[in-house]
Amino acid sequence: MGTSMYERLGGASGIGHLVDDIVEAHMANPLIQARFLPYREQPERLAAVKRHLRDFLGMGSGGPEQYDGKGMVGAHRGMNIGAEEYMAAMDDILGVLTKHGVDEQTRKDVLAIAYSLKGEILRV
Repeated sequence: MGTSMYERLGGASGIGHLVDDIVEAHMANPLIQARFLPYREQPERLAAVKRHLRDFLGMGSGGPEQYDGKGMVGAHRGMNIGAEEYMAAMDDILGVLTKHGVDEQTRKDVLAIAYSLKGEILRV
């Protein structure tokens, strides 16, 4: 039996580091930073966003975490996220996965999951 995606991402600790760096990458990305920089002034909201992302990625990759946040449509409703912003976020995710030494197949798996959610995020 192969290693789970959760294990390939480094388990809870690895996913925590990935999420921290993904959020930082989003804050530095000129195409999407306006959506993320306000969280710097709201540490409780930033912590909640990171917790939701960790739980979502942990549960979605086969870990024991339980995601109790909104569904994708509910979480993104009214944000009017366009394709350019979505692709900028995907580029950030890919860059962080690469920086952390995540293998190519796991990067492809993560991006496949992210792309499968595109219709629940764009222009909802």
